[in-house]
Amino acid sequence: MTPRIARLLEGAPVWDGHNDLPWELRQQVAYDFDALDIAGPVASTHTDLPRLRAGGVGAQFWSVFVPATLAGGAAVTATLEQVDAVHRMVTRYPDRLTLARTADDVEAAWASGRVASLMGAEGGHSIDSSLGVLRMLHALGVGYLTLTHNDNVPWADSGTDEEVLGGLSPFGEDVVREMNRIGMLVDLSHTSAGTMRHALRVTSAPVIFSHSSARAVCDVPRNVPDDVLAALGANGGICMVTFVPQFVSPAVAQWKAEGAAAAAAEGIRDTDYLAFTPFLERWRVAHPMPRVTLDDVVAHVEHVREVAGADHVGLGGDYDGTSFLPEGLEDVSGYPRLLAALADRGWSDADLARLTSGNMLRVLRAAEDVAG
Repeated sequence: MTPRIARLLEGAPVWDGHNDLPWELRQQVAYDFDALDIAGPVASTHTDLPRLRAGGVGAQFWSVFVPATLAGGAAVTATLEQVDAVHRMVTRYPDRLTLARTADDVEAAWASGRVASLMGAEGGHSIDSSLGVLRMLHALGVGYLTLTHNDNVPWADSGTDEEVLGGLSPFGEDVVREMNRIGMLVDLSHTSAGTMRHALRVTSAPVIFSHSSARAVCDVPRNVPDDVLAALGANGGICMVTFVPQFVSPAVAQWKAEGAAAAAAEGIRDTDYLAFTPFLERWRVAHPMPRVTLDDVVAHVEHVREVAGADHVGLGGDYDGTSFLPEGLEDVSGYPRLLAALADRGWSDADLARLTSGNMLRVLRAAEDVAG
């Protein structure tokens, strides 16, 4: 890490929008922190406490993701188990992690030298079309809800499913308004472009994209169109650029599409996270993934800054939520390399500090102000 980046991160630590370590803990060891102790190096994850420190991470939205193949009460139960896992993780490592709900909590965590631990629920299926469940997740510390995951929910269209509503249903509008009222961030990653635009018309608080990149650079439905990026200026929101190769590199996006076609021939949907992920890892052996590097991510960060503005760009790596990552960003220790690359391209310290955490801090304060 260069001295300049080290100084920058002391005052403006990285605030990452999306990390799936809780799901990895569930899948690998059923939340047994003795079996997978993140206090030291962990070979089977992208994330552990030493690498968070090496990466300059000071705040993390831990995803309490559950797959959309779970529905109804099963999705709610699994989401609560994920929330419980984050609470237990924070309790187990109190010298390194602390639960945070507000912008003031985040700044207090930084002052104490700990990583502010926030939560985000990934997909509206997690609330089972219940505003009561939504409110209770927020009461337990869940700071954002991603309106959809890979599949539609009854009240919102996903970017990777067939368009049904063209955006939000009337109940979907109620979900957005209730999130505004209670101070829960509206996350538009994974949603269709119609849902993005509809939510921006309804919301009275800034929105976030917790882990999305720029569609003009890599034309896939998971990325954000330029008109939506431009609208973040008036809304006050933020697009937190993700590192997932198929959302970053057009060549990898095409490779993944070919893998999806091969999977479909075996009856596996590419939106079925639990089935498609291991299929793609097997398929990759005979069909190597094109090379993707840190520079590919730089292109997205710079495009979002150009279109949305320097006040509306952040970072959402999606570590432990993807099997593949760009060279130079293989785990959570890689953020300083990305920041150094941007510094070499002329980014000022002020703009880098906005990117790392200043913009997200402002967005959360603004949502708190709307909630009153």
